[in-house]
Amino acid sequence: MKNNQTKYPQSIGIIIDGNRRWASERGLSVMKGHKFGYDKLKEVLRWAREFGISTVYIYAFSTENWIRKKEEVAYLMKLFLRTFGQGAGALIKEKARIRFVGQIGRFSPAIRMVIKKLEKATANFFGINFIICLSYGGRAEILEAVKKVSSEKTKEEISGLTEEQFSQFLWTAGLPDPQLVIRTSGEIRTSNFLPWQTVYSEWFFPKTYWPDFTKSEFESILEEFSKREIRRGR
Repeated sequence: MKNNQTKYPQSIGIIIDGNRRWASERGLSVMKGHKFGYDKLKEVLRWAREFGISTVYIYAFSTENWIRKKEEVAYLMKLFLRTFGQGAGALIKEKARIRFVGQIGRFSPAIRMVIKKLEKATANFFGINFIICLSYGGRAEILEAVKKVSSEKTKEEISGLTEEQFSQFLWTAGLPDPQLVIRTSGEIRTSNFLPWQTVYSEWFFPKTYWPDFTKSEFESILEEFSKREIRRGR
């Protein structure tokens, strides 16, 4: 069943979890797990387009992930550089408009450069939005938004600020909130992922590790979403 009757969500978020456990259970290095995990991204992007989804958020690296072992973080930095730099052609071929949200300034100049180039190269693509949350943390995002509001608005303007107006100070300004969020690997927690944007999202927690996540599982989740009654407090 495809999204020809708009029963499927238009915007989704995915917390990619389970790369390390997937690798460990197969006697592989943690780095191999991350490699297979990031290869899965291109597949999921194609699935999303096929089912008529217009915006996909991917939680690729959190603000908390910086405290992992130095070797693992260093490998991830190399993976980001390769994926968004040398491997950018494969992402560009998907015709998705790619945007990065998070504390991008924490990355090396080389990574910041390939991120900027990839965003520019895909700026005129409108088939699907692919939002990569990199060094992202929901609390950090909200705190940064509060600082911006305080510096740009008067006390009178702040007192009358609406939720819609405040959302324009978030890193995701101008983007739709996820209607559905998937977290793979069976862990049932939100991990600081888009707390403002997901207050009315439907959450799914499949037990499958991210590298093993399949198109049939993805479609089953979309089908289940289409059967839910979304009341938003009504």
